[in-house]
Amino acid sequence: MLRDRHEVDKFFIQIQSLASEMDAELTQIDALLDDEVLFQRVRADLSRRYPQTTRTGRPSTPVEVILRMLVIKHLYRWSYEETEHRVRDSLVLRRFCRLYFESVPDDTVLLRWAARITPATLAALNARVSVLATQLHITRGRKLRTDGTVVESNIHYPSDSSLLRDGVRVLSRLLQRGRKLLVDATDWGQALFRDRTRSAQRMAQQIGRRTQGGREALCSSYRRLLRTAQASLRQAQTVRAALLAQGGEAGKALSQRLALFIPRVAQVIAQTTRRVLRGEKVPAAEKLVSLFEPHSQIIKRGKPQREVEFGHKLWLDEVEGGIISHFRILAGNPADSQQWQPSLEHHGQQFAHPPDLASADRGVYSAANERYAQAMGVRQVILPQAGAKSAARRHYEGQPWFRRGRRWHAGIEGRISVLKRKHGLGRCLNHGEEGLERWVGWGVIAANLAVMGHTLALRA
Repeated sequence: MLRDRHEVDKFFIQIQSLASEMDAELTQIDALLDDEVLFQRVRADLSRRYPQTTRTGRPSTPVEVILRMLVIKHLYRWSYEETEHRVRDSLVLRRFCRLYFESVPDDTVLLRWAARITPATLAALNARVSVLATQLHITRGRKLRTDGTVVESNIHYPSDSSLLRDGVRVLSRLLQRGRKLLVDATDWGQALFRDRTRSAQRMAQQIGRRTQGGREALCSSYRRLLRTAQASLRQAQTVRAALLAQGGEAGKALSQRLALFIPRVAQVIAQTTRRVLRGEKVPAAEKLVSLFEPHSQIIKRGKPQREVEFGHKLWLDEVEGGIISHFRILAGNPADSQQWQPSLEHHGQQFAHPPDLASADRGVYSAANERYAQAMGVRQVILPQAGAKSAARRHYEGQPWFRRGRRWHAGIEGRISVLKRKHGLGRCLNHGEEGLERWVGWGVIAANLAVMGHTLALRA
């Protein structure tokens, strides 16, 4: 049965206040999380875990505890296991999480509950945090700066040989599990369950170390590796068919797992054949860069320090006061200029008025974008033009208000740096596309709460 809160333990609070004081910023965040709207949105998601979650079953970890522990986790960039240990060992964090003398939920319990909170709910939570920031006069939505970055997937660099090696390794591991489940496994013979991992590993290493022999020698090595991958693929298809024919819950589960990886390995084989053997240029949209995170996309932004990134493009809208008022994960690698109008539209909806100043980088500039902002009522549009400029344009961008706007816009690079270094948005450690959306959502919420906590603590 879903519980809302633990009963307040005044004796614990008295002991904790004598032992140590809560940090000033954490005290302000503690007060912010008392907001009933935030609580009810999280509760709505957790109550849908099972049909009778709110009425029957043993008492669950309270909603309030789950919300606060997840905030703490992303506030300090801890793992689930570290969050459990640190909360258990700290009287201050026990009080913050409203645990008192109660037992701390296991990291696996927290992980399962966290998976019930949807990305849409996290977007709504961030919108509510922005509303609270407005009510507390931390921001008024008078200034808007917008920029993009990339949240990388937790994958290795996707070379063709390493992807083929991964495919052979995963299929071989699943084949060994299938061997234990099939009743007549011995009748199939040893060849069907052959583990080709070592062969694939050796050939991938040879390709990685090859410095001589030219293209023909490289293609020859790839052909051998491709034959190994194709053999493992045929084995997996045969075993899957046998598991489906045999039936059983365990066999069905394993066949579903095989069904997940078989088409991915087949795609890797096809794209390697096209790119390496036939010399074709495979479009980025048709490439698979990870067997385990297939949603990962190839992002090329022209950054000198990192030419190509693998993950998802993230667009951020920041208002004065350091609040990320909106974020969105983009599909593919669209042009930055396409994000200007959605940012202004969302700002108008959220704050009920256009910003007085709106800024972005050169990649967002277009005459249409400039006119659109002016038509919406933005008084100072800070969109520097890329490339050669006319004398009139140079004069326009040299005006004091434009230059002040450019200097203010530079602050969003610092905000992105904090999001990546302090709140983990540089690389997503969750699995799957929905997991990435959760990772980004919690990171942005934690960053906003940290900014609000700092601002309110300075006022106090």
